[in-house]
Amino acid sequence: MSIGSRLKELRKEKKLTQKVVAEALDISKPVLSQYESDQRVPSVGRLISLARFYQTSIDYICENVDTKEINIKNVKE
Repeated sequence: MSIGSRLKELRKEKKLTQKVVAEALDISKPVLSQYESDQRVPSVGRLISLARFYQTSIDYICENVDTKEINIKNVKE
């Protein structure tokens, strides 16, 4: 699964349209569509915004972990 696939999956799970997500994140619908179709890669700042919006971790979006929940216990200082 790609970053775009994860983003699309997260959006569909919340039953949101691309228009609603794009407006909430203050980006254009075509840009969000490009993210979801892997034609464009979100910047780090945009990944942070997406993770906060979907209440998941950047690691989940970037496919580094398979669980959506953020586990702070695993973060090392």
